[in-house]
Amino acid sequence: MRTAHASTPVRLGDFTARPRMLAITALALVVGGIGSLAALALLRLIGLVTNLVFYQRLSTALVAPGAVHHPWWLVLGAPVVGGLVVGLMARYGSEKIRGHGMPEAIEAILTGGSRVQPKVAVLKPVSAAISIGTGGPFGAEGPIIMTGGAIGSILAQLLHLTANERKTLLVSGAAAGMAATFNSPLAAILLAVELLLFEWRPRSFVPVVAAVSVATVCRGYLLGTAPVFPVNAAGLHLDPTLDVLAAIVGLTGGALAVAATWLVYRAEDTFARLPFHWMWWPTIGGAVIGLGGLIEPRALGVGYDVIDQLLTGRATLDLIIGILTVKTVIWALSLGSGTSGGVLAPVFMIGGALGAWEGMLFPHAIPGFWGILGLAAVVGGVMRSPLTGVVFTLELTHAWGMLLPLVVSATAAYALSALVLKRSVLTEKIARRGLHLTREYSTDPLETFFAREVMLPLDGGGLLTEHDDVTRERIGALSGPDDALVPVVDTLDGTLVGVTTRRRLADVASPHTVPPTVREATSPCRLVVHQDQTLRQVAYLFAETGLSSAPVVDPATRRPLGVITLRHLLHARLHDLTEEHHRERVLPRQATGERPAALGSVTTGG
Repeated sequence: MRTAHASTPVRLGDFTARPRMLAITALALVVGGIGSLAALALLRLIGLVTNLVFYQRLSTALVAPGAVHHPWWLVLGAPVVGGLVVGLMARYGSEKIRGHGMPEAIEAILTGGSRVQPKVAVLKPVSAAISIGTGGPFGAEGPIIMTGGAIGSILAQLLHLTANERKTLLVSGAAAGMAATFNSPLAAILLAVELLLFEWRPRSFVPVVAAVSVATVCRGYLLGTAPVFPVNAAGLHLDPTLDVLAAIVGLTGGALAVAATWLVYRAEDTFARLPFHWMWWPTIGGAVIGLGGLIEPRALGVGYDVIDQLLTGRATLDLIIGILTVKTVIWALSLGSGTSGGVLAPVFMIGGALGAWEGMLFPHAIPGFWGILGLAAVVGGVMRSPLTGVVFTLELTHAWGMLLPLVVSATAAYALSALVLKRSVLTEKIARRGLHLTREYSTDPLETFFAREVMLPLDGGGLLTEHDDVTRERIGALSGPDDALVPVVDTLDGTLVGVTTRRRLADVASPHTVPPTVREATSPCRLVVHQDQTLRQVAYLFAETGLSSAPVVDPATRRPLGVITLRHLLHARLHDLTEEHHRERVLPRQATGERPAALGSVTTGG
């Protein structure tokens, strides 16, 4: 007969319960629409500030400084005033508006439960528009990623949602803003996966795609459907020589990315040593921008017109050299000052200039061919997101025939950057704030083993029935330490009714002259593990219940098969380490007379 000692296990599947994917997707559709409007508002605001400051006219058209001659005092003074305003906004508004946006979004996801303050949704685009509109050599994508993320986060905070659901809506808003800004839906989705989500699951991927889709459709009505930097690739004929040279462009682009990243954080270190408040740092960064603008005015502002010239082969040598030197220096130094602005547009311009310069030495393919490769290379090296760099470049230019050389170039730059630098320009700032962040994704070793493969099987001495007498001999026959779990089964059908330990049995037996039964030392089983559950599921169950061991049962018969503990979970980790570090020759070299190794023999470490 089943007694009160019957187990009440944790409900299986609680730890793998899916968020309400359809409900979150519906919310993401709303976020996508609002994100597209935010992107339009930011671009218009940047255009308004730029026209007011440099052209003294009331217009929201997106232009850049340097199209006409400006007085020296305006070129020098406008970035200084812009930096001062941004510093004041950061100190008295929100410090979260400092920087280029993506590290701040990552930090909100990692440590803030995906909560973004509502005022950031207003202050970030305004500060970015002031910074860029007064000559800052930045792009709109970082601020719109933070702004779109703030929109998604605010909506999520108004509802009763989990942290993972808030993260999904935050990333949906960020990706939607980027897609609407550049008309690049697939690149926005890849950026979300490579940089922000830290997972690849339907629960987050589907809502992000929904938000990006809506934002891209809305962008068609708001800003048009044409590529941002259209390139005519009709006459392109690829050959192996171009692919080899693409690798060279990638390596030089990777080297430039390493140098620019190093310069950004050396600048940040230098500013951190200054003996006054960080509020004034963007003002100094503005002075650097102004001095650079006196040398090369086209390096100021967002510079979409310059990028277009570089990617279509219309840039002069003077412009190419000016962008390569001046833009790189003023972007890195001013970004290190903590002002507000994005990294993608400057990286586009710097990479395009590098490729255009190399294109003067390489064979001609189509106008802008080498500039496009340089763009993808520097994006791959600076952001450590080669897939995003390739797809982004294709969606910006619609030069679809350049896929292979773009992959070669971006991957070569990514490889060089990964070999030389520990972290990218995006993750270094996170690490400097005391957070560990990895962007290397692989299968969880705990997912590759089942409980039945690592459990301690029950033998004749590892199992008790509830009506057994508790004697010294029976206690001594049990293996393991005093606190090891011992399953207790029903006398008639062998199903699990509870658990006990050697110590508990000894405590029950000590005051009695007549041996008590095991039932008196049996407690309800708070957790049972099924034999076909993965170790990852078991780890979640242990974390949820606070337990460190549990009986493993056959779900069909409820009969215990073994016991699993935290120590057994290390089997998967040890197996993973063995596969990574253990080297062996599987196929023998018969010519040397060596003894053949057994095929399939692998050291498991288990």
